[in-house]
Amino acid sequence: MKKLLLVLLTVGAGYLVWRKYTESADERDLWAEVTDTFE
Repeated sequence: MKKLLLVLLTVGAGYLVWRKYTESADERDLWAEVTDTFE
């Protein structure tokens, strides 16, 4: 039972890290689009 709880906590933490990374990637893409110079 303890192993299952540990696995679930690890998966949950991994999901939160992945979600935070994708959010920051979206913000970086938006910032790059806004700050690009017009040619």
